[in-house]
Amino acid sequence: MKIAMLARNANLYTHKRIKEAAEARGHELDIIDTLRCYMNIASRRPTIYYNDNKLPRYDAVIPRIGASITFYGLAVLRQFEMMGTFPLNESVAIGRSRDKLRSMQILARDGLGLPVTTFAHDPKQSEKVVSLSGGAPLVIKLLEGTQGIGVVLADTDRSAKSVIEAFRGAGVNILVQEFIKEAGGSDIRALVVGDKVVASMRRQGAEGEFRSNLHRGGSAHTVKITPEERATAIRAAKKIGLNVCGVDMLRSNHGPVVMEVNSSPGIEGVEKATGIDVAGKIIELLEKRAVTGSTKTKGKG
Repeated sequence: MKIAMLARNANLYTHKRIKEAAEARGHELDIIDTLRCYMNIASRRPTIYYNDNKLPRYDAVIPRIGASITFYGLAVLRQFEMMGTFPLNESVAIGRSRDKLRSMQILARDGLGLPVTTFAHDPKQSEKVVSLSGGAPLVIKLLEGTQGIGVVLADTDRSAKSVIEAFRGAGVNILVQEFIKEAGGSDIRALVVGDKVVASMRRQGAEGEFRSNLHRGGSAHTVKITPEERATAIRAAKKIGLNVCGVDMLRSNHGPVVMEVNSSPGIEGVEKATGIDVAGKIIELLEKRAVTGSTKTKGKG
């Protein structure tokens, strides 16, 4: 197969590993800087140009679109879909995952375990939001935040109210969630590829840190997940519509709760923690599913 990868940085571990896995299985993979693409929208034959050259037709595209360039990255991916290229993850599904509020609503509609989550527009409603969330301690997070950035733990109702009013007063959209104390500053990252959890790890936050993100100094360890956690991760991926994703869950007293579904998960932590060839499994999935023109939305989403 001829595969394109949309990525800003070709030297990241995840991107190099996927390219190595593809080439080891006899495929050709080109890493394309998403922001250097431009498109002919008006033509009946959709085209994409890169570095002043018209891109050839690819069998599949692997979108590794950073959160900061979601809007333009999805536009480029939709153009690939319109050209009949099979996407590892479709543009509509990635868009759902990047909208934390929308993804929470989708998962809640289908009965998946979630932390108590509230959302409001008017800062005057902050006291009611705190009460509806169950009271402090509460986690307050920006809708646009990634890698643990823009996530605040409020220890008291008063501090939670102050943080909510400050964010909303500045016009920043936030979610307010219950704090799962029993998780102990750790979470489970389950890597879903196709219809299976192919690898999982437990991420433990640094001492005194409630966020478990590896970018925040957290550590990764092997973990055996329960059948319920495995089923939850697979259901979450399916409901958002992602073929490949990282599902982040907390172990609560009432079972696993989903915190986030990540459409561009890094694989360095989980490969090194488990020794599992996740990159190879991603390429195997493309080999099984990449059929020209088989994208469900065909760029319409």
